[in-house]
Amino acid sequence: MLSIPRTVARLVAVPLLAIGLLAGCTPSEPVFKSTDITGAEYGKRFALTDHNGQARTLADFKGKVVTIFFGYTQCPDVCPTALSGMSAVMETLGPDADRVQVIFVTVDPERDTPELLAEYVPLFDKRFLGMYGPADKIAEIAKDFRVFYRKSGDVDGHYTIDHSAGTYAFGPDGRLRLYMKHAEDPQVMAADIKALLAGK
Repeated sequence: MLSIPRTVARLVAVPLLAIGLLAGCTPSEPVFKSTDITGAEYGKRFALTDHNGQARTLADFKGKVVTIFFGYTQCPDVCPTALSGMSAVMETLGPDADRVQVIFVTVDPERDTPELLAEYVPLFDKRFLGMYGPADKIAEIAKDFRVFYRKSGDVDGHYTIDHSAGTYAFGPDGRLRLYMKHAEDPQVMAADIKALLAGK
């Protein structure tokens, strides 16, 4: 029987061991498809009124995944697309949708009255909540979330609003976890929300 000298055996074993260690260091697949922003401190001062006239903070929804989108009811395309996308997400989630709270924060408090929000937002899903407040409070919260918005065109009542488009997601424990890009595939968003609901 052919014997392998110990020195040769050691020379072969060392690279094999190194390969094994490198394989163990290979990063696993990320849990989320959306951007993981765990640790960001956005939303600490979130306190607005929902379209039913009830004062709200994020603590009211503890135990649920909360998604927040900033927009306005007269938005021609971005906002309806975002809300329609979240409607599709809720449908995909099935029974788990009852553990999700979708929030739409107006950046147009001059025109978006509680009555208008109550009429508009639930059109996409009756569980969705529109949120409003004084203009300075909206500005403070938007700044906290790094959301940009400004009037464009005739500011004398006939204007549009340029604004950031994207959805923030908080886990059931109340921590900010994800940033979901605008017009993301609802299947991707639903999968990420399910992961949050599962405690990921």
